[in-house]
Amino acid sequence: MQQDLIAQARTWLAEDPDPETRDELAKLIDAEDFDALAARFAGTLQFGTAGLRGELGAGPMRMNRSVVIRAAAGLAAYLNAKGQTAGLVVIGYDARYKSADFARDTAAVMTGAGLRAAVLPRPLPTPVLAYAIRHLGAVAGVEVTASHNPPRDNGYKVYLGDGSQIVPPADGEIADAIAAVGPLAGVDRPGSGWEILGEEVLDAYLARTDAVLDAATPRTAQVVYTAMHGVGTSVLTAAFARAGFPTPVLVAEQAEPDPAFPTVAFPNPEEPGAMDLAFATARRANPDIVIANDPDADRCAVAVPDATADGGWRMLRGDEVGALLAAHLVARGATGVFAESIVSSSLLGRIAEKAGNGYEETLTGFKWIARVDGLRYGYEEALGYCVDPDGVRDKDGITAALLVAELASVLKEQGRTLLDLLDDIAVEHGLHATDQLSVRVEDLSVIADAMRRLRDTPPTALAGLAVTSAEDLSKGTEQLPPTDGLRYHLDGARVIVRPSGTEPKLKCYLEVVVPVGSADELPAARAKGAELLGGIKRDLSAAAGI
Repeated sequence: MQQDLIAQARTWLAEDPDPETRDELAKLIDAEDFDALAARFAGTLQFGTAGLRGELGAGPMRMNRSVVIRAAAGLAAYLNAKGQTAGLVVIGYDARYKSADFARDTAAVMTGAGLRAAVLPRPLPTPVLAYAIRHLGAVAGVEVTASHNPPRDNGYKVYLGDGSQIVPPADGEIADAIAAVGPLAGVDRPGSGWEILGEEVLDAYLARTDAVLDAATPRTAQVVYTAMHGVGTSVLTAAFARAGFPTPVLVAEQAEPDPAFPTVAFPNPEEPGAMDLAFATARRANPDIVIANDPDADRCAVAVPDATADGGWRMLRGDEVGALLAAHLVARGATGVFAESIVSSSLLGRIAEKAGNGYEETLTGFKWIARVDGLRYGYEEALGYCVDPDGVRDKDGITAALLVAELASVLKEQGRTLLDLLDDIAVEHGLHATDQLSVRVEDLSVIADAMRRLRDTPPTALAGLAVTSAEDLSKGTEQLPPTDGLRYHLDGARVIVRPSGTEPKLKCYLEVVVPVGSADELPAARAKGAELLGGIKRDLSAAAGI
């Protein structure tokens, strides 16, 4: 067994084009570090609807140039088989370790396969790539990014010519094509022949960002902004300048791209401590709001002054921002379908219905939200917002930030804040309180065991609320294709449990709805909502064994 492992590693080593991963693997072979080798050769990174994402390193279970070349070759074969011969593939990348290398390898493989390849001019936000696909008439796009994952990770996200991320059956067909790729020596990778795009594509994206704003609205909101060591700073500040907003105050320690993400444990605005420097900057600058992007700037986080919060600033939940933007668009007269994933707050449906707009729920991910017919606005609780689906059919943290700043400006002119509008929404539609129980694991079997336990012995009540119905989403519903998840409807609450598609986490999404008769009832309603959410968390943890 150990000799088979060594032989497998030597075969991989012989065709690895990267000196760094070759050196890493050679040292493991020489040291006969069988545990490390077994981890790297336990299988292959699976290509799915999120593309590829994993830890950087040598071997088929890691993200590296060999894995990326195979992925690119499989994608190229898929496109050629679909009759897209000589079609254009646009490639974008963030500022993570190896991103530029993976982008260049992808361009080389596409060129060698007879397709045309064009690479964005520098590390840029993912929504710029999503925009460029349709703007340039490409047949596909690739973004090299691991979004908000830890520094040791990277990823490979694939879009087709409609500008949306891949969904079944395309993901499975591309995975099959990747599996059919033979030795890397047989993958043609010329040293040139692709195009490096100029700044014109970014200029076109920035010109498009104006479309999300109302020309008549004020532009007075003062913003503190952090790019979270990612690629958002230059694009967001350019977009704000074009729109006429005050220049954002940057969180200096996090403004420039840095693949080490030195000031945060996880470069995700949702993670504890990630916003500490932004809040410290806000206490000095006294802005109206704080805005954060994740490292590839497709997500947007918002924080507001709150005297009751520790440190005087509070992060808004994704569901709160989702409702605020929906209410703002309705006030501007937006028409069309409002859509969200099943794990997001049901409040959006109430806002859409009262405005006479359509409403749809989808599976988790913008690959589904972006495909909703007639989409005008889509959001997901994990800080993702699609506010200009005609321009970017994906979540876009830049245009979302512009719309948040516009809303903050409108309210500022009225002597009001985002929190005031949230109060109005709660009085009009009921208080929709949401929370999440998220468990990060080292051993993925913990997640499988929890899901099995909940399927075998589903809870009959949580926090004293009876479970009125339970759905195993793996069987699909009339509205949704199958997905690994469970949904419980309670008397005045809803719970969804699912494994994360991009991280080793079990995620449980909780919502309680408390009727509100007037603004005076809000404090009591919030206290009741918090109590119920705490009880649901406690009882669900016990039921799942986590």
